[in-house]
Amino acid sequence: MHAKSSLVILCFALLLSACSSEKNTFPNRLYHNTTAKYNAFFLAKEKIIELENLFQSQHQEDYSQILPIFYPVDSATIEQNEALLKEARELASKAIDWHRISKWVDDSYFLIGLIDYYQANFDDAINTFKYINVNSKDKDLRHRSLIQLLRIFTDLKKNEDAAFVIDYLSKESKINPENKFLLFKTLAYYYDTRGEINGKIGALDKSLEYVKDKKDKSRINFILAQLYQREDLDALAFSFYGEAEKGNPPYERSFFAKLYAQQVAELNKSKDLQRVRNYYGSLYDDSKNRDLRDVILYERALFELKQNGEEEAERLLTLAAKEEGKNQIQKGYIYEKLADIRFDLKKDYRAAKYYLDSALVYFKPSDPSHSPITKRKEVLDDYVIHFETIIRNDSLIALSLLTPEEQELIADAFIKGEEERLLREAAKKEEPKSSGIFENLLAFSGRGSGENFYFDNAVALQQGSIDFFRNWGNRTLQDNWRRSGQGFQSAISEPEQNIEIKPSPSDSIQVEDEKPLLGQLPDKESLMAQIPKTEESLRGLREALDISYFELGKLLFLDLKEPDPGIGYLENHIEKYPNSVKKPESYYLLYLAQTEINGNARRYVEKLNKEFPESPFTFSVNNPEGATGNLAYLESSKKYEEAYSKYYSRQYQEARSIIRSTLEAYPLTRNTEKFMLLDIMVSGKIDDRERYQSRLENYIQNTEDPGLLNMARNMLIALTGEKPKTEQKNEGLEAVARTSEEGDDQKSESDSEEAEEVTPYKENPNQTHIFVIVLEPKQAAEAKGLLADLENFHSQNFSNARLRTGNMNLNSENAIFIVSPFNNAERALAYREKFMQDFNTSSLNSSDKDNSFLISIENFQELNKRKDINEYRNFYKKTYQ
Repeated sequence: MHAKSSLVILCFALLLSACSSEKNTFPNRLYHNTTAKYNAFFLAKEKIIELENLFQSQHQEDYSQILPIFYPVDSATIEQNEALLKEARELASKAIDWHRISKWVDDSYFLIGLIDYYQANFDDAINTFKYINVNSKDKDLRHRSLIQLLRIFTDLKKNEDAAFVIDYLSKESKINPENKFLLFKTLAYYYDTRGEINGKIGALDKSLEYVKDKKDKSRINFILAQLYQREDLDALAFSFYGEAEKGNPPYERSFFAKLYAQQVAELNKSKDLQRVRNYYGSLYDDSKNRDLRDVILYERALFELKQNGEEEAERLLTLAAKEEGKNQIQKGYIYEKLADIRFDLKKDYRAAKYYLDSALVYFKPSDPSHSPITKRKEVLDDYVIHFETIIRNDSLIALSLLTPEEQELIADAFIKGEEERLLREAAKKEEPKSSGIFENLLAFSGRGSGENFYFDNAVALQQGSIDFFRNWGNRTLQDNWRRSGQGFQSAISEPEQNIEIKPSPSDSIQVEDEKPLLGQLPDKESLMAQIPKTEESLRGLREALDISYFELGKLLFLDLKEPDPGIGYLENHIEKYPNSVKKPESYYLLYLAQTEINGNARRYVEKLNKEFPESPFTFSVNNPEGATGNLAYLESSKKYEEAYSKYYSRQYQEARSIIRSTLEAYPLTRNTEKFMLLDIMVSGKIDDRERYQSRLENYIQNTEDPGLLNMARNMLIALTGEKPKTEQKNEGLEAVARTSEEGDDQKSESDSEEAEEVTPYKENPNQTHIFVIVLEPKQAAEAKGLLADLENFHSQNFSNARLRTGNMNLNSENAIFIVSPFNNAERALAYREKFMQDFNTSSLNSSDKDNSFLISIENFQELNKRKDINEYRNFYKKTYQ
């Protein structure tokens, strides 16, 4: 009995001694290796795997684009699973703290690095993986950490660091197959970000030698097939699409593999068009493809476009948009392609704009198509604003010229047409319908409340609008914006007769109206109320037309590269508004457009010289070979200083002579508006009061520089006494006029050139910012307690900000200490202010603190590339101080 008790006590003692994380004995190691692996480390790893599976399951593959090599790290998923990551971090930390002598400590550090990476704490993740590479004895784990470093550097576009890791790994031996697979995938990602297609293909092809998971293999084969198809290597593409169908892939990927394989093998080459169409028809009829019918119709539409069947393609795309579809991003591609047809083939820019509006609904800002569509749409947005202003205002002005009886007849006819249309729609209610937004998205035939009594309105685009317009007797109906060949004519040819109804921009996307259809009819009173009755209302419409005729002509010529319709609008502008302040610029644009089409450009040179001899546009057409660009700006800046000096010395004629000669030699530079204002100031000294006032008023209407505009207004106020200012002097106002876009011009030539100095840095206050302390390398080596002092400062003053600190050598002369991240410049400035007031450390003197600065992430990358602290400091002083 005593022996048994002793044995139990001995076992218990051994167990207790094994729990120690300090004693490096075999029982201790066995215990800690077992408990670390199968408890804390195992659970932490499982939670990270759970998160990575969520990335995959929640990612919607876009087979119209080349698939991403890695499933994207979705920030929304990260936010939704913060608790999961927090628990994973705690478990991995326990595996380190409680089992320090186990062999899973470095693996647990790796998990913490992954968590930091997924939470976008890139600096911490980089430091963790570097630590593992330097300190771990596990070669496989070191390789895995280096591969993860390569991915982070690729994410951050740190190509030099990424290249260093690649070079380092290329010299490593005995990389295990699992790591080789990840390495080649990551290399493919690296080449993809650099646009090196051959490198990407080579790396992916090599990864196939080491892949174990059949679904991974299927996906990589599909990506390779897509790449080969883009490179017109159809035989290779066909082969890899076949391989992609193996390994039990998801049905959607299998479907696209078959579809694209047929395209590269037969569909793109077959001369039997009907056979190809029948193939698409069979795919459409297959019940398994019900969720992919929008894709099938889209692909067939692309096929029809290749056969120059734009009408059939547009019809198919219209049907595709009606299909429900599984992947909503496909709708974005459908509307984008419809916009392409309208824009490129039919020159119907108005319809193209509305299609692009619809496309953006289905693209996220992170999608590759979002940014180019947004940029492309900017011009079309302006086009539609001015086009619809012309349609609406011309129509309303024409209506205002009719008798009340005629106006009422038109309103009655409009209401009757609407009633017939709404009844037809009511009958269609019994038919199966697709999603309610389609009609408005596609054909602009959706009906709102019928409140806009403007011709060419979306509420009257079908039969009701035809009946309505026929009540105008001999007036011509022009349903311009929908006609492929009439896109530019609506406001050029007899615009006052083309009385049309304008669609509301909001009609581009609209849900089904729940009100009874007949309850949507507008009443006569609301329609009549929209017709202008007073001269003031008409004047406002005409002023808007003055601007829109000019802007639309300018936009068509300069942005849309359509000189002929642009000429039409600009000539209309001059004819209708001969006293417009934009008339000189209209002449100038007409001169450029006529030159481009080999027309009568000389006519507008003569008009400019006759009507506006002092206009910068006249100087430009008289000297078409004059210097332009930065050289012209620098030379004209010197001349401006010289002219101003003459003016300041009261040598007004000499000043005017310099101004005129400079404008003739260097027309239309960034200094032109400054020269014009200085010439007006000279006019105030040597010309009569009326001319001076007239020139000021004209300048105020034309200048686009806010600073110069304000100065000109003040000069006019001082002249007219309209808003007296105490003892206001012209000389004081005129001195202010020397301020340009870049700031106050100084008299010295060197200062003018300094103002022009180009900086590689950009002002971006809303971007994430970094706080930087700069020290000499020797001083940085001695500042051993600086990071600890910063951490203590943060815990006391910014405990919830989750600030990180780090340091690096920028170049041989400067070492930098970094505090990050700050969401924007405002928060970074607040931090610096607190730092200057309350941060104390023996590692820094007051001069070191004064030399600290803020920098955005984008600018920091530029600084790290250029290594020139002083260059950035110049930018910093101008931007932040």
